[in-house]
Amino acid sequence: MSERQWKRLDAVGQVRRGAMSNGEAARHLGISARQMRRLRRRVARLGRAGVIHGNSGRAPAHRVADEIRQRVVELRLGKYAGFNDQHFTEKLSECEYLYLSRATVRRVLRAAGVRSTRQRRPARHRRRRQRRRRAGMMVLWDASQHQWLEGRGPQLCLMGAIDDASGEWLAGAHFVRRECAAGYLRVLEAICRHKGVPWSIYMDHHSSLHRNDDHWTPGEVQRGVQDPTQVGRALQALQIECIYALTPQAKGRVERMWGTLQDRLVSELRLNNACTLEEANAVLEGFIPNYNRRFARPPAQENPAWRPLRAGVDLVRICSFGYQCTVLNDNTVRLNRVVIDIPPGAQRRTYAHARVEVRQLLDGSWRVYHRNELIATAASTAGPERELRALKGRYHWAPPAAGGGKNKERAGNASSALASTKKLSGALQRIAGANSESDRFSPALPTRARSAGEKLS
Repeated sequence: MSERQWKRLDAVGQVRRGAMSNGEAARHLGISARQMRRLRRRVARLGRAGVIHGNSGRAPAHRVADEIRQRVVELRLGKYAGFNDQHFTEKLSECEYLYLSRATVRRVLRAAGVRSTRQRRPARHRRRRQRRRRAGMMVLWDASQHQWLEGRGPQLCLMGAIDDASGEWLAGAHFVRRECAAGYLRVLEAICRHKGVPWSIYMDHHSSLHRNDDHWTPGEVQRGVQDPTQVGRALQALQIECIYALTPQAKGRVERMWGTLQDRLVSELRLNNACTLEEANAVLEGFIPNYNRRFARPPAQENPAWRPLRAGVDLVRICSFGYQCTVLNDNTVRLNRVVIDIPPGAQRRTYAHARVEVRQLLDGSWRVYHRNELIATAASTAGPERELRALKGRYHWAPPAAGGGKNKERAGNASSALASTKKLSGALQRIAGANSESDRFSPALPTRARSAGEKLS
């Protein structure tokens, strides 16, 4: 007998001995007093068998007959060998006129020891990742595109980061139009200024964080690795380990934070009648401390692990968009319709044909560096309604080597010489009008200059 049936039998015995009334026993068993009296009469007539249901041990009326079960197994092992369960069920109804459900066919076959033809891998064992023990050991950052203003304004994207050890919402969170590299750079700069440099950052494969394209430049093919994104370059400069999540579940802590914010923060924005991007950021600034008081928890170890910024580190320069360019003959640098004039250097030195580093800061302004020396600046070219975007196409960054500046200048001069030689060759070919391939002027071209800072072959 089951535990439920033993309980009923004991209740009947308690009522018979007078230790419990009929109504009390009925309440304990969850039945009516009338049903309890019927149960007592049944036990008095049949004994222990009175608490056992009458259908126990009986076959259901709609049970598939044993002859049909046997036929199904024979058809599956013979005529329809190798068919999967769904396909076999369809053949039974179409060709054999046996109208059974797929679940019934599956139960019959498994009971007979016939396995499915499609073997599925068992579910992998997963465990919850433990929090880091010290604050600053790992930061999780992400962005959430959502109707934060509930139709009162444009759809916004909230970008932010939390500490893995404490769950504290870190400085730098803000609303933007869309998830972008500039937003992540702003978050990184704010974290480094207010807390310090974290040891690692856990993130997804967004295109501003990870290269997802299949384009490889010749230099990347030679190195065997793609150049990082603008955000990845800033993380490399600060020696922050990048950990990429393969699924949203892997970064569940920050995903659960978005679920909380899409409830509480949306209500706060509605309460303050925020309708624009600026108003939403103003509400967010006052919401973050309240969120940390409610949801942050102390880390396992009190001493934080945030790394202080080294002396002389230009955080504004690191958290910006960087490009490598060649100065033109008129001492200007041109990037995407932006022309930056470079004033003369010491002793009216010219920078023509030199490789320089061009930086667009997060406020939209421009800086030009030559051998880590600031040589030119330009005003912001970003409008109030435009978000900063990394330049595409030929404006790729070639990270300079750690060597001296002579190699950089030599590589730039070699690139200019190579281009000039190619132009001269083409001009002579057009002038000579050679009729055969052997008559053409083909000077020995120097080996292609590598990226700035690398020696020529």
